[in-house]
Amino acid sequence: MNTTQVNPGIGADTAAFPRSAPSNPDAPHVRRAEIRVNAGKDRGPLARIWESIGYDEFNWTYTRTGRDLLGTFGELTTHGFHVRPHYVFCSGTGFAIPHWGNGNVYHEDASGRAAYDFTLVDRAYDAIVEAGHHVLVELAFTPRDLLPDQAAELEVVPSPTVYSGYEAGAWAYPPRDYGRWGDLVAAHALHCLERYGAEEVRTWLWELWNEPDIFYWRGTPEEFYELYSVTARAVRGVIPDAKVGGPAVTGAGVEFLRGFLRHTREREDPIDFVSFHTKGSAFTPWRVYGPTGGPAPEKQNPSATKMLFEVRRMLRVIAEFEEYRDLPAIVDECDAGVPAHYSVYDNANFQFQNTEYFPVFQVKLMKKLLDLNDREDVQVEHATSWSFYFEGERYFEGTRAFLTAGGIEKPLLNAYRALARLGERRLDAASDVAYDVADLDDARGRSMPEEIDVLAGGTPSGQVGVLVWRHTDDQYQRDDVEAEAVVHVVGLTGGEYRLSHWRIDAAHSNAHTVWTDLGSPQLPTDEDLVAIRARQGLEELEPPRAVHATGGALDLTVSLPLPAVSLLVLEPVT
Repeated sequence: MNTTQVNPGIGADTAAFPRSAPSNPDAPHVRRAEIRVNAGKDRGPLARIWESIGYDEFNWTYTRTGRDLLGTFGELTTHGFHVRPHYVFCSGTGFAIPHWGNGNVYHEDASGRAAYDFTLVDRAYDAIVEAGHHVLVELAFTPRDLLPDQAAELEVVPSPTVYSGYEAGAWAYPPRDYGRWGDLVAAHALHCLERYGAEEVRTWLWELWNEPDIFYWRGTPEEFYELYSVTARAVRGVIPDAKVGGPAVTGAGVEFLRGFLRHTREREDPIDFVSFHTKGSAFTPWRVYGPTGGPAPEKQNPSATKMLFEVRRMLRVIAEFEEYRDLPAIVDECDAGVPAHYSVYDNANFQFQNTEYFPVFQVKLMKKLLDLNDREDVQVEHATSWSFYFEGERYFEGTRAFLTAGGIEKPLLNAYRALARLGERRLDAASDVAYDVADLDDARGRSMPEEIDVLAGGTPSGQVGVLVWRHTDDQYQRDDVEAEAVVHVVGLTGGEYRLSHWRIDAAHSNAHTVWTDLGSPQLPTDEDLVAIRARQGLEELEPPRAVHATGGALDLTVSLPLPAVSLLVLEPVT
């Protein structure tokens, strides 16, 4: 296998969709949309599936920057996000680098007696809980003192850039003693119960491992299934009402998931949720060795249809098991590209992670997942963005993160600010030029074309929030002409409203654009930083103004560049 062509986090199945979507400069544009929002048609609670994040670098959870970012997300929710960090059981010094961290919990003395050290766990989980969030406990991976004998067979070429065989992947071997693993899991659960209390930990999700269908698991599927039985029963033995689940497979792990569910059914194992992942692209080659900042050898893009196809396929696998159809699906890595720590210096196609493309993609994706929920028996409860931040980056490195150097917010964070303002109830809304998830059967590997679509929410006080976007999966597509979206709002109960209008596009809510306009400085002046930070939050496109509804209806017209998303909020004036 040529390892330079392998991306972690994505399965080997390319039969349905290619690993990334090509660009098509001749693709047609959408220039007009008719949108109808019925404020009087309540479709039930607006499932806040986006309220979840995760990341590899366990030890960055409790840095000052990590704590501040968790606090920012705490301002965007009333219930808290579920936060899923990797590597809690890995051994190490507490030092994190991109795609590596460690909780350093398990140790054995010279006589083989086990001991537990929760120092680093406390720092990480304290930071999550103190910010108002809840832990999605990923119980992984194998501590160094629990490695089996065959872990010594892992071939590692000594190098100053490699610590040892353990960090290079020995942590992925099954534990040598499942009884000791169960004791570790039980001790971890008990410590969390005693430290955070039953009321808090019953909101947590307890998940075994990560992507065991690929190289994150160096055992057999059957060995993993048995480890789940041990793990789930260990957690429940300490916290009887704990929510346990798995197996967190990749989007290609269909047969692994099916085998896992057969096992849990046959063994009557506790299971409260089913988890899996999806990624929208894996660029090839993953790293380009050439002049710094050079172009991509081929223009490649994420594919929202690939992600939706994989999610739908997994939902239908779960639905094959009648007793599991009511379990929630947790898509606890749900990302446009993979892996998180690759940047524009690895492959220029990762530039989308800096720009306005990404937040609009994320809003679009969340709405389409809600549409899948409307059609499928099994429901997505969380769609986790595997994104946090990276220490030691250059400005706008292009990694999948909410912050760049200096703690400056990237446009992606504004997608979550916009979604947070929609309200608690989903309102009926539709666009005449939206991509319909029913068309996935006819996608034939193609990415999602340009569309204008809408997601609307309301509050008991009569406030109406409307997200309207224009987007295409092709990050290289641009249009000099803005599209016109006419938003017909009906079902309003008042006459006078205050309209606020926020916008994410190249010119708004976009610190990256300011930085590039300043010449992309890697040593920005104090004045540069003030200008950049001034444009990093969610910005209003226009000042708030009064609008009048006649007969419970009013029309609004929005001009949308490509890509862009507008948030319209109507507040009744009493």
